[in-house]
Amino acid sequence: MLNRVAVLSDIHGVLPALEAVLAEPDVSAADRIVLTGDITAGPQPAQVLDLLTSLGDRVAWISGNADRELLEYRRGQRDSIPDPIAPWAAEQLREDHLELLGGLPRSLSLPVRGLGKVLFCHATPRDDEEVVLVDSSLDRWAEVFSGLDADVRTVVCGHTHMPFVRLAHGRLVINPGSVGMPYGRSGAHWAMLGPGTELRHTDFDIEVAVAQVTRDSSYPDIAEWTDYFLHARATDTDALAAFGPRDGRRHTE
Repeated sequence: MLNRVAVLSDIHGVLPALEAVLAEPDVSAADRIVLTGDITAGPQPAQVLDLLTSLGDRVAWISGNADRELLEYRRGQRDSIPDPIAPWAAEQLREDHLELLGGLPRSLSLPVRGLGKVLFCHATPRDDEEVVLVDSSLDRWAEVFSGLDADVRTVVCGHTHMPFVRLAHGRLVINPGSVGMPYGRSGAHWAMLGPGTELRHTDFDIEVAVAQVTRDSSYPDIAEWTDYFLHARATDTDALAAFGPRDGRRHTE
């Protein structure tokens, strides 16, 4: 039974954001750090993977759709990736990085004090691209949860880059938000589990981070990328409008 678990999701290859979260005392002291996918698709993919692997067995890894897409691209299983930075990021990875990504599970379960058996996944327990939101209908949650073991009372997911905690059919659902590509509010978003649930936000110097990433990354459009994503130019309203149709609804409010 783990007492404290830090959950980091959607790092998207942003090294200064990851470093800021790892420097948090509660993250340093956590029994385990769980990564809920989309670790690499961004401006510093190799540096992020090297830092995380240096932490050893304290880190539990889950693959996200972006990690899968990078691997498929490098393995010749796809010719393109919708995210403009992703093909570039894929080419930055060494063979050991590809082997790591290829061995990652789509989900994992861990016992956490106060929360019982916790299922960690990227998007939903059954799919790494499926969209659910804080205001998804209970019918939608029932569909997404179909097939889950009855003893799973807590589900942790990422993918939509917006933090929330809610109950759905008696299960606690937690989205820690995004470390590297937040929507709605700048800074790094993550979560601490055990014995309760805490959504956390780590401030760091955005302008210094923009300068560092712009200097260190060879991605051709890095200045535009860092300005947009590190400053969180996409609002939560923008994100909900974009994701809403993928949640099966006709419109968002």
